[in-house]
Amino acid sequence: MSLDQPRYAAPERRDRVPVRTIAATIGMVLLTVLALLVVQRIARTLVWLAIALFFAVALSPLVDLVQNRLRLKRSLATLLVYVVGLLLLAGLVTAFVTPLVNQVGQLSNEIPKYVQDAQTGHGPFGSLLKRYDVDQYITKNQDKIRSALAGAGVPALHYVAVAGEAVIALVTITVLSFLMVLEGPKLTEAAVAQLPDDRQTRVRRVAHDCARTVTGYITGALLIAVICGVLTFAVLYFTGVPFAGVVALFVAVCDLIPLVGATLGAVVAVVVALFAGVQEAIIVAVWFVIYQQLENHLFQPVVQSRTVKLNPLAVLVSVLVGVELAGILGALVAIPVAGIIQVIIRDVYDVRRGQPKQQPTVGEERRPVG
Repeated sequence: MSLDQPRYAAPERRDRVPVRTIAATIGMVLLTVLALLVVQRIARTLVWLAIALFFAVALSPLVDLVQNRLRLKRSLATLLVYVVGLLLLAGLVTAFVTPLVNQVGQLSNEIPKYVQDAQTGHGPFGSLLKRYDVDQYITKNQDKIRSALAGAGVPALHYVAVAGEAVIALVTITVLSFLMVLEGPKLTEAAVAQLPDDRQTRVRRVAHDCARTVTGYITGALLIAVICGVLTFAVLYFTGVPFAGVVALFVAVCDLIPLVGATLGAVVAVVVALFAGVQEAIIVAVWFVIYQQLENHLFQPVVQSRTVKLNPLAVLVSVLVGVELAGILGALVAIPVAGIIQVIIRDVYDVRRGQPKQQPTVGEERRPVG
C-alpha cells in the first residue's frame, strides 16, 4: 500500500434539503387537506351543480332551436322553454296526485270491507292470511303492532324534513340550470378562445359529441318510459286492476331509473293487482317479466344506438356511485355522465395514437354520432 493513499475513503458529502423545499412540501400537503375538507363541506352544492349542468346540456339544444325558429333573444327563448317545461311537470304531478288523492279516499272507504273479508277468509287476501296463519300472528302481536304504529310519528317528521330538502334542491337545481343555459354559450366561447387555435376545433367537436350523448340518452329514456306506461295501463285496465292510471304513471316514472326502476314499478303494480285478485296479480307479474325481456332486447338497443354504449359493469358502477352521491337524481344522470367520460377518454386515446377522428364516434363499434 502506498503511503500517499489514504487508509480510509472520505464519506460522500450529501447536500441538505433546502428549508424552502421542506416548507413548500408541507404547505402543499396542508393545502391538499384543506381542499379536501372544503370539498367535503360543499359536496352537496357540487352535486347540485353537476345535476344542473346535466339538465343545462340536455335543454340547450331545445333552447337553440326555439331561439332560431322564433327569432327570439336567448333570454326569452330560455324562459319560454323553462315555463313550458314547468307547466308540463305541473300537469304531470297533477295527473298523478289528483287521482291518487281521490282513489286513496276510495281505498280508505273500502278498507273495512277488505279487513272483514280477510278475517272471514274471503277476498284476495283472506285465503293467503288463512294459509300462512297471518291472522293468528296479528292476534298474538296486537300490542307490538300498536306500539310500532304509535311510534311512526318520528319517522313521519323525518320524511317531511327530507321532502322539504328535496324541494329546496329542485328549486336550486332549476335556477342553476336556467342560468347555465342562458350564459352557457358565452362562457363556453370565452373558455375555448383561451386555447390554441389547433385545439379549439377538437374541443368543440368533443363538446358537441358529449351534448349529443346526453340529449340522445334523455330522448330514448323518455320514449321507453312512455311505451312502458302506455302498455302497463292497457294491461292493468283490461285485467280490471284498480287505480290503473296512477299505477301506470308510477311505473313509467320508475322506468326512468336505471337498473332498479322497472323492478320497483313492477312490485308496486303486482301488489296493487292483489286487490283485484290473485289471478290478476299473476297476470300482471307475467306481463312484467315479458316486458322486461322486450325492453332489454328490443327497446334498449334503440336507445343505445343513440348514445354511448357502456359495459354492463360500467353501468352498474356508475349507477351505484350516482345513487350514493345524489340519490334518485344521481341514478338518473349516472349513465350519461359515464358515457361522456367514455367519449372523452376515447378521444384522448385516439389523439395519443396520432389518429384524431374526423368525426366523433361512440361505442366499441365506433359508430358516428350523427
